Amino acid sequence: MRKQLPELYVAVDVEADGPIPGPYSMLSLGMAVAGRDDRFYTELKPISDDFVPQALAVSGLDRDRLSREAPAPEQAMRAAADWVDGLRTIGRPVFLAAPAVWDGMFVHWYFLRFLGHSPFGATGSGVDLRSFWMGRTGCEWSASHKGRIKHAVGLTGLPHTHHAGEDAAELAQVFTAARETARITAPETAREPR
Repeated sequence: MRKQLPELYVAVDVEADGPIPGPYSMLSLGMAVAGRDDRFYTELKPISDDFVPQALAVSGLDRDRLSREAPAPEQAMRAAADWVDGLRTIGRPVFLAAPAVWDGMFVHWYFLRFLGHSPFGATGSGVDLRSFWMGRTGCEWSASHKGRIKHAVGLTGLPHTHHAGEDAAELAQVFTAARETARITAPETAREPR
């Protein structure tokens, strides 16, 4: 039997100009593989004229510049899917975000809308950092903020910049450290057959 490739946790971060995709736009997308140096980043042309000024201010991205210079969503999402699919030679990509609901909502919608499918599967589901941490520590939701996790795993100097590429790399580091500290061994009955 051929050995199964390992899972690759692809940390994903999105910067957007509103609370939901469709009426509002994903402006940038960053991805980084936890425990590896593989990264992807793209900006995207806005898909509508609507935006929430406060949401846009978080990223500091210039919608006018993106409208002129950024790739169209079809092109950006094709490049993103090709990058994820390229990882399949070394592992099995698994979506990872913090929170998975926010980033996953935009990424899955954009993949389906502009490509017709997601390289992360039909549901686009994956790992949520906060849920992972709750399972790891038994803490309550209110104690699972990424800042608390960073403190617990000794990454207090790691910045969160609201640049999707940098924040995906940050998430990849935090998740790697959280997994290292977990050292959870699955019971023998829960392991996949070799």
